[in-house]
Amino acid sequence: MKNKLIMAIALVMALVAGWAATTTTAQAATDNSLAKVQKKGTLTMGTSPDYPPYEFQATVHGKSQVVGMDVAVGKKIAKDLGVKLVVKSMSFDSLLVALQTGKVDMVISGMNPTPARRKNVDFTHTYYQGGYSIVINKNDKGIYKDKDSFVGKTIGAQTGSTMYNESKKQTSGTTVKGMTSVSDLILGLQSHKLQGVAMEKPSAQAYVSNNKELAMIPSHFDLSASDTSASVAFAKGSTSLVAAANKSVDQIRKQDLVNKDYLPAAGKYLKTNTVNTSMLHYWKAFLKGIEYTLIITVCSVFFGFILGVLLSLARMAQGGVFATTLRWLATAYVEFIRGTPMMVQVMFVYFGLGLIVNLPALMSGIIAISLNSGAYIAEYIRGGINSVDKGQTEAARSLGMTSGYTMRYVVLPQALKNIWPSLGNEFITLIKDSSIVSIIGVSELIFQSNIVRSDTYRGVAPIAVIMVLYFIMTFTASRILNHFERKMQHD
Repeated sequence: MKNKLIMAIALVMALVAGWAATTTTAQAATDNSLAKVQKKGTLTMGTSPDYPPYEFQATVHGKSQVVGMDVAVGKKIAKDLGVKLVVKSMSFDSLLVALQTGKVDMVISGMNPTPARRKNVDFTHTYYQGGYSIVINKNDKGIYKDKDSFVGKTIGAQTGSTMYNESKKQTSGTTVKGMTSVSDLILGLQSHKLQGVAMEKPSAQAYVSNNKELAMIPSHFDLSASDTSASVAFAKGSTSLVAAANKSVDQIRKQDLVNKDYLPAAGKYLKTNTVNTSMLHYWKAFLKGIEYTLIITVCSVFFGFILGVLLSLARMAQGGVFATTLRWLATAYVEFIRGTPMMVQVMFVYFGLGLIVNLPALMSGIIAISLNSGAYIAEYIRGGINSVDKGQTEAARSLGMTSGYTMRYVVLPQALKNIWPSLGNEFITLIKDSSIVSIIGVSELIFQSNIVRSDTYRGVAPIAVIMVLYFIMTFTASRILNHFERKMQHD
């Protein structure tokens, strides 16, 4: 899964690089970034809410919200600009892509302003200077002392983070495993797939203080000031917006708001989260995940079926140059979609097409999965049409029916009956495949389970819950589909 994710991000970055470069050049020539934000009245902040106390989910006045030190920084900047802060959640790996493609106005996610990142985005002054630690299982406290103690062992770190890159550079004989979510890393640690997790010291303290099975040791990594500092990232060339944000950041540093106000407030939310960590307490989160999962699945199957019918008919078109062109285009589409990972397609629709039209994450997910499903359904339908006896067509035509009416009233109904099991299987598959859209921040079941895991510091229980929920949905859908299949067999 991780290797696919890295490949997906690399592919999407390559696809949008040309467009992003053009946009950045134009923006640098005429910088209106500040005026643009003030005109629309909102400042969209991209973050990965699984990194307490920087950013994490908590229940505020009965509603689940993203809170933490970084959110407080974002609110301060937005307030000083006279606009409203909008928080958009997604995986850490996707944040800079979202920034470069205009999905968010800024990124605040404990991000280090490293020289490599400065080539692609602009950073404000530092709003927090921290350090790094390694979280281990408490029973292993006498075994591991620092980064050099993990020879022949495995250390985990969040993919795309400074800690992941430095762990690979500064350890010898140690396997470094990257994951998108810190919650996944902690789960890997507790299940002994990892022996340590490298993360920023405040986050390490948050996990250790809320989980008695964990302990923290110093990392002793050789790091520069930029590697241990956190800054706000803006799109390259956003000079006026960065300058305005720097005024807020400078006030935060001067008044020491992070240590005096932001971190203590985050600590209170963390304590609230651990008061009741039962899965029943988070039933609303799981229900929301089910809702989005079913919305994505039903819409994708519906639009995918329509697209599949059109593609299958296009692939079977007979005649002159137009029919040949149509057949070639449909074949090329089906082969291309089936030959690329759905994860890449989801990211390309959301980030790549986002340079042309700003599509919401949910709509992007539905479009991408519909386009993917349509290619597979087209082949099911084409196979179903070919399975209908040619005598049926000849009989219909001999009765005076046109080719269009023959296809609509004679061939397709019989083909649908033949391919119903395959269509049912596609529906069941999409219920599970909808989890891919969590990478762009759609609140389906996987996304919600990660939130619950970050809230409760419980790794296995949320996974067990969504396994049961997925089974209930797929089993119920399977029974319903089987019912209609039996009815069609008797008709």
